[in-house]
Parts: sequence; C-alpha cells; structure tokens
Amino acid sequence: MPGQRSRRSSQRGGRGAEAAATSGRRKRKAPKARRKKALLWTGGVLAFLLVAASLGAYLLYARLNGNISTVDIGKQGNKNVLSDGPMNILIIGTDKRTGKGNQGYGDKDSPGHAETTILFHVSEDRTNATALSIPRDLKTRIPECETKQPDGSTVVVPGIEKERFNVTLGQDGRDPGCTMKTVAEITGVEADHFMMVDFNAVKELTTAVNGVPVCMAKPVKDPKSHLDLPAGPSTVQGEQALALLRTRSSFGNSSDLDRIKVQQQFLGSMIRQMKSNDTLTNPKKLFDLADAATKSLTVDQGIGSANKLMTLAQELGKVDTKNITFVTLPVKDNPDEPKPITVVVDEVRAEPLFAMIRSDTSLTEVKQQKKAAKSKQAALLKGPKAEPADVRVDVLNGGEIPGAAGATVTWLQNQQGVLKSANKANAPEKIKKTTLEYAPNQADQARALAEMMGLPATALKPGTADAEGLQAMVLTLGGDFKGAGIPITGPAKIPENIEKASADKEVCAE
Repeated sequence: MPGQRSRRSSQRGGRGAEAAATSGRRKRKAPKARRKKALLWTGGVLAFLLVAASLGAYLLYARLNGNISTVDIGKQGNKNVLSDGPMNILIIGTDKRTGKGNQGYGDKDSPGHAETTILFHVSEDRTNATALSIPRDLKTRIPECETKQPDGSTVVVPGIEKERFNVTLGQDGRDPGCTMKTVAEITGVEADHFMMVDFNAVKELTTAVNGVPVCMAKPVKDPKSHLDLPAGPSTVQGEQALALLRTRSSFGNSSDLDRIKVQQQFLGSMIRQMKSNDTLTNPKKLFDLADAATKSLTVDQGIGSANKLMTLAQELGKVDTKNITFVTLPVKDNPDEPKPITVVVDEVRAEPLFAMIRSDTSLTEVKQQKKAAKSKQAALLKGPKAEPADVRVDVLNGGEIPGAAGATVTWLQNQQGVLKSANKANAPEKIKKTTLEYAPNQADQARALAEMMGLPATALKPGTADAEGLQAMVLTLGGDFKGAGIPITGPAKIPENIEKASADKEVCAE
C-alpha cells in the first residue's frame, strides 16, 4: 500500500510510470533500534538499517541493499533535501500485478497506475507530518513530462487535459516523476522524493509484521475483493490485507473516497503495530520485514544510497504518531458528467489546506510550532502600518502564473486601495518564494502590504539605506504565489470543513 518544498502550480519534472524501470544499489549504516516511530512505508527501510547494525553482517547488508530499485526522474524532485528543512515525499501505491498470485487482479498486463497516492509532508522541526491522500478518480490536467529511458535518452510524454489522476503513472510511458509533477501542479507543493510499492509489497510487509489489527463497524463479505471479516477487531495480513485495501463497494457509499478512509485507518494501525510489538527489536522479524520491504521498494535516485535512506528513516522517525495527520484532497463531483463518477478539486476548500502545507503549518496542535509561528508573524506585523494610499510598490512576476504581476496590481488597486502600485512585468529569473524588498523608512508600508497579502516573515527583505523621493518597494511574486487575493501563508489552523484523522487513533471502518 501504499508523501516541503513549496512550489507553484506548474513545475519541472517527469511523471509516474512503471516501478521496475531501473535498479539501483545501496550501502547502509544503521540507526538505533529504539527508532520505533517509523512509518509503514519507511518501516522497511528503517528495518533494513537496523538489521545491518544488529547483526553486523556485511553480506546480509549487501543483499538487502541490492534489493532496492531506483528510477531516474531527471530534474524532478530535490536531491539535496533530507535532513535540512521541510520535506515532501510522494508515496505511490501502484496496482502493477507483479509477484506470485497477483496476476488475477484486474488487468494483469497493465504496467500499473497510481492507485494510492499520498503526499507526505514532514515539518521542518520534525514535530509533525501531514499525509494528503489524492483520489485516483480525480479528473485533472496532467502536464507534459520528461522521462528517462534505459539507454539514457529522454522522451517527452505529452500533457493531457481532464484525465484521471491514476494515469499519471505507467500509462503512455509515464514514470513516478510524472506523478510528482502532476501533484505539484494540483497542490503547489513540490515533492522532493518518491517511494513506490506494488500489490506484492502489501502482502509481504503485512506478513512480515505478523498482521495488522483492523476493526470493522459491521461484517464485511465483499464478492469482488474477497474480503471476509466479522464486525469488530480482526488482524489481517497477506491476501486479506490486500483485499481490505482494494475493497470499495463494502464501505460508505462505495466510492474511492471511502476506500481512502479505510486505507488511512490501515496505515495508522500499521504504524501503531510497529511501535507496539517487537518487530524492531527481534532480529528475525526485523530481517523478514527488511527483506520484504527492500524487494518491493522503488525510489528516486536522490534517496538511492544507503546513507541517504538511513538519514531519511531517522528524520521520519522523529515524528510522534499523535502528530501525524491523514487528510484527503477536498473534491466535489465532476460537473462535466451527467451522472458523476469522477471528482474534481474543490478549490475553495482545498486551497487553504494546500497553503498550510506550503507554509509548513501543522494540522495538529503542536504547541512548540504554533508558538514559534505566531511569534514570528506577530513580530513581522508589529509596529505602525501605512495607509493603503501611501503604500508604493512595484510588482514583478517571478512565479509560474502568466500575468500574475498585472493581476496583483489590479487587485491591490481595486480591492485594497493601493493606488501607487505598478506592474513591472516579469522578473529577471524565476524564484521559489515571494519576496518584498524595502528600505528602513518604508517599514510601515511593508507591514501594511504584508498584512494585505499574508506574506510570511521570511518574505520581508529590509535594506540598509533609506529610500529617496518616490522610490517604491519591490514585490517579486514567486512559486508560492497562487493568485491575486490568496494569502501566501496558510491559515493558522485547518479549516473546519476538512476531515482529518490521526495516526494514533483506532477507528472502525464503516
């Protein structure tokens, strides 16, 4: 079963496709065995490291290291992000029918789709994480992407409009980088790395941890997935675990959205299972988990080395499960369909959620982070603010949205009363984050504009010399700019109309 770098809608990179494109090898040093907070999808990586350390066996280490496959996603992602700053990992669960007994599930010859996709954002201070599930039946624009071929050449896969999200992987030659690029276009958040697993991984990993506890609100006997569970608690592994994650007709209104809820509950339970049993301290169990995980795991080359995977496991292990929040991309019925089958992004509900992720704002009540964010923003806005009519600013577009500078000036003048704003067209180069440059004697103007636009504290760039005459401040819109009137920073807390679930809470699937 199947993951900040904030970025503008359209970003560079390649796309989702088959996991088995290329293979890579890893060498490893191990973190301490007490790292029990590792997540399901990184649990195997962590287990691998722990096995190598506890047994001290180089040959064993080499075997596990050689299990992992990699895909070259070219320019997509951020190869330098692991231990420094916020981090986004795209977790992709593909329905590729590899492994014994999996050919009977649906289209056995399919190269696989992005069936289960989670954008996993880990906060900069590692106090919390947000797991954003993206529905496979989401209709969206899939931008063109570059894919690396085995011979080293590059093939550009054309973009398509209004297509299901799950075809971002495997179809028409798309690779995981294509899925990453599509997610960036939808959310404005660029994934730094991806980790991909298939059907076989679900069966192998759940067996390696001796099953995952689940709870059914009512008996389930599904003729399609063959899931057969009584009401109340059960433990699933292997085929039953896969059946649970594939079942959709027996939960809620039989939609993919209800299946996502069950998958999130399952992942939370597996996280708790790995913390509560002796998997991470028992050498035999540890090896079984590590062997199963590394055989099933495909990653980008940016985390395709032992040291980097070790660092990744250590960083993810710092997050307390009570501060891991699962949430589903807000969607609404597709208006283009007389009888809606697919969904589209609900921009009104989704944008505040995206903004929270882009601004590294926790969806849980993490006091340390909340206090720090509040004090930074308070310090930024503390002091007198100029009247809108006295704010003088030149606006440049260093982001990806065409005409953003002009649209912002129109909004400032017509909606905010900033009549002394001017459109200076495109900036000399693209930038990731919006900046506001101002002189010391323009601080009151800067505070006023920052409040209007919801600029984060990091956006303000004060100079050292006072402005002379009619000199204007310089606002350069970056990749984090989503549109005129949309705050750059996220809301202080998650909007009330967004459903969320915590990884440390047990819930019975309905």
